[in-house]
Amino acid sequence: MSSTLEPVHLNDHHRNTLLQIFRHPVSHNIEWRAVLSLLKVVGSVEERHDGKVVVTVGSEAETLERPQNKDIDARQVVDLRRMLSSAGYRPEGEQGDEASGQENERG
Repeated sequence: MSSTLEPVHLNDHHRNTLLQIFRHPVSHNIEWRAVLSLLKVVGSVEERHDGKVVVTVGSEAETLERPQNKDIDARQVVDLRRMLSSAGYRPEGEQGDEASGQENERG
C-alpha cells in the first residue's frame, strides 16, 4: 500500500489543471470549470443553490464561492493547494512546499 496517491486516474486535462494549481507564482488564469472537473474526479462536489460549492477531498472539506468571472482567484488557489496536497495530490515532478510541510518520496 502506498502512502502517496498517484494521479493515474486523471486525464491530461485534469493533470494540467493540477499543474496550474501548484505552479509558482500563482497562475491567474485557472478556469473554474476545469477546477470543478478535477475536484469531481478526486473528491466530491456539491453545488448549492446559493452559488457556493462544497468540496471534499480526502478528509478536507472546503466551501468555495463561484468566481464572478471564469477564473479562480489567488486565495482559492492557495486553499486548493492545501486541500489537494493533504489528500496526496501533487503534479509529477513538482513539490508542494507551501501547501504541506511533508514531502513524499517514491522508492
